Amino acid sequence: MDPGIGRGQGKARTRAHVADVGCGHGASTILLAKAFPKSQFSGFDYHEPSIVHARELARENGVADRVTFQRASAKEFPGTYDLIAFFDCLHDMGDPSGAAAHVKSALKAGGTWMIVEPFAGDQIADNLNPIGRIFYSASTQICVPASLSQEVGLALGAQGGEARLREVILSGGFSRVRRAAATPFNLVLEARP
Repeated sequence: MDPGIGRGQGKARTRAHVADVGCGHGASTILLAKAFPKSQFSGFDYHEPSIVHARELARENGVADRVTFQRASAKEFPGTYDLIAFFDCLHDMGDPSGAAAHVKSALKAGGTWMIVEPFAGDQIADNLNPIGRIFYSASTQICVPASLSQEVGLALGAQGGEARLREVILSGGFSRVRRAAATPFNLVLEARP
């Protein structure tokens, strides 16, 4: 097991407070709550109907006593946390650098930000493969327009690449970013103040 991932798991096992930002319908938040029953989880999303649905799913899955869902943007969610997770959403944000700055201010001392993004190489040529083509198509139709419709409108897109993601994270005031894991589909980065 990767040592960084182990640190995150250790925190979640010892009554940590975890935020899942951009949680959508709450599937990732609920999975985390089931895996780490001693911790508290707060899911945030800017889309109110998704939050309503997430609350219903938390009740159905028996975790509503440890999981809350609230409508809030990535630049305004309340609270302080041991671990903040962004699952496949940083690239969709209009102002991912602003979100990174807010995450830094919302981390407790020793806290960690986990960013899961679609896997992409830093050069276009690195992404000209079947998976990259699918990601570029989805990004063109969904991710980039979503970002452009928001404040700043950076339009990072699903194929921004690890170097660009690092730039965005560091621009929010973080001092350390490392690759914690990667699959052909996802890249997991760990950021620390």
